[in-house]
Amino acid sequence: MKPRYATLDRRKLLIGGSAMAAAFSLARAPARAADIDVIVVGAGAAGIAAAQAVKATGRSVAVLEARGRAGGRAFTDSSLGPSYDAGAMYIHWAERNPWSDIARELGVETAPEPWGGGFRVFAEGRPMADADRRRRRDAFRQIDSRLETVDIGTRDLSIAELLGDLGPEMTPVATSGLLLSIGEESSRISARDYQRLWSGDDLVVPSGYGNLVARSGAGLDIRLNEPVTAIDWSGSGVTVTSRSGTLRAKACILTVPVGVLKAEAIRFTPALPAATRDALAGLNMGALTKIALKVEGDRFGITPGASFLESGKPEGLINFDMYPDGKDLVIGYCGGDFARQISQAGPDEARAHVTDLLATMIGSEFRKTVKASSFPAWWIDPFAHGSYSICAPGHDAARDALAQPVGERLFIAGEATAGGGAITVGGATLAGRAAAAALARLKA
Repeated sequence: MKPRYATLDRRKLLIGGSAMAAAFSLARAPARAADIDVIVVGAGAAGIAAAQAVKATGRSVAVLEARGRAGGRAFTDSSLGPSYDAGAMYIHWAERNPWSDIARELGVETAPEPWGGGFRVFAEGRPMADADRRRRRDAFRQIDSRLETVDIGTRDLSIAELLGDLGPEMTPVATSGLLLSIGEESSRISARDYQRLWSGDDLVVPSGYGNLVARSGAGLDIRLNEPVTAIDWSGSGVTVTSRSGTLRAKACILTVPVGVLKAEAIRFTPALPAATRDALAGLNMGALTKIALKVEGDRFGITPGASFLESGKPEGLINFDMYPDGKDLVIGYCGGDFARQISQAGPDEARAHVTDLLATMIGSEFRKTVKASSFPAWWIDPFAHGSYSICAPGHDAARDALAQPVGERLFIAGEATAGGGAITVGGATLAGRAAAAALARLKA
């Protein structure tokens, strides 16, 4: 659960995957040249949706997935015993999100977001004064208000610029809520792109959003542990090189995260066109991050589902979901440069930091309840390099540009190309379907 301020209520955007790898093919032998119509790279939500749409047209399709599981940044982590969504967590704008229907078709329960057991705000681990809480709450509300009144039609602004006249003290406070919703510093977020992000009611998946995404791919030819290192689109088709060798196809739908493309983890022959490279230059990856503690024993009178927000300094902002759904878990959420620093410091230092902070909030006895931790740090994950895509100020057209077909045989799709549905699993699914439809039109 996240802070209940207006901005976060409007865009409660978190990242989430799966423990269901056994449902998919583990084939390793490379196929004969040109015996696959379409190769999909990546078995996250976009890749699964694209492959399903291609398969529905009667074309043959294989999905190459770098990880040992499907789901991508939708990942339900059960390593601590009680499970939690370490990536995407919410079916956002559920009224039109395809995952509402997919869950219903698969018989998977969804539910409104639980409001939990209250909300407490801290500064340096100590309860924050009521006056300071009110001042921060009012500052958070400024983002939506300014978006409705400031003219960004002639020039795109960063969110920080949008609020710049609040002054050096209040601007960081006003924008700090974005660290928990968008996962990035406000100076790096396009106001135009933020403004067009869809909003609506949210649902949760009690059995795990990541589990749902992975389950939806059952029946597809998904080949796990096959990181793609090269794509040659110089001929009439596409040749894709992965761990097992090369695979030839008529076309390729590429659904890896923007972070992987920007890290040049995949070599393209010839190089991607200038327009595609320019689009990538205008997109970056946020760093929304979760760390989960397995806790046992005393709960210190804290109501399950309570939120504890450390808000003393924007650069150390972190929110704790205390014993969500009554589970023996405490889950911390942070974003932006602070999340990058804690990710690079490693799991031991991350656990020590959040344990120390919670011990200050609750009392030193809390330390005794911490038994283990899990820290899927997306920022340093080589198959993600971040949580989800962020448009840089002045580059609000980058998402649409990235979605343009390359040579009529290479299609890039994912949450980064989803327009108003960007940075969500639902958006990734719509983008995957759109890429498959574009391919079908060109190859008809």
